[in-house]
Amino acid sequence: MITWSPSKIKAFQKALLTWYDTDGRDLPWRRDHDPYHVWVSEIMLQQTQVNTVIPYYNRFMDWFPTVTDLADAPEERLMKAWEGLGYYSRARNLQKAAKQVVEDFNGKWPRTAEELLDLAGIGPYTAGAIASIAFGEPVPAVDGNAFRVFSRLLEIDDDIAKPQTRQVFEQVIGTIIPTDRPGDFNQAIMDLGSSYMTAKNPDSENSPVKAFDQAYLDGVEDQYPVKTKKPPAGPDPILWVGNSC
Repeated sequence: MITWSPSKIKAFQKALLTWYDTDGRDLPWRRDHDPYHVWVSEIMLQQTQVNTVIPYYNRFMDWFPTVTDLADAPEERLMKAWEGLGYYSRARNLQKAAKQVVEDFNGKWPRTAEELLDLAGIGPYTAGAIASIAFGEPVPAVDGNAFRVFSRLLEIDDDIAKPQTRQVFEQVIGTIIPTDRPGDFNQAIMDLGSSYMTAKNPDSENSPVKAFDQAYLDGVEDQYPVKTKKPPAGPDPILWVGNSC
């Protein structure tokens, strides 16, 4: 795995954030740093495309403009707001977490990724996203985009199918993320992974960070990220029923 010097890290941060400032996606939940807005959008974006989420997000905010409104909402209305997004456990966990914020934290959001993990339905990625975007904590938000982007940038050979690999990426990204704009940095990585550094047919030649993309420079970007496939399921076992005759 390649490591970067402090000067190279600063150059990468500048290239990435300069691009993000001019070409980052204009999304409704990015227009402020409200933790409620960040949180709802991140939960909706789990297993759902951005373009699908936007109208649902806008309606959700109309119906439940604050975390208290969500905590107090009748379940039937909550399910109606979520109708069509699927994975309804996400909506139920949203309300559970909203009640935790209201009842356990007096309506004030936990400000660190570690504390956010105590809320229902919030895992390491979502905690990192909220903490960095809403509260400026310099913590990574490691999702599929981050795995793909940083595995190519640094030719990280660790298998992303293994749970322990997340720690490898968190440590690496933790040395690169800027302390002054961690939220923008994480969002820029999301945008980079959904545009120039996609899983298939990446446009690396035009990427704003192609000079830092070691896998592209070495002509091996199709080999990253490393992910083992699950072995194919075998045939169902045959149950032999003996003849009692």
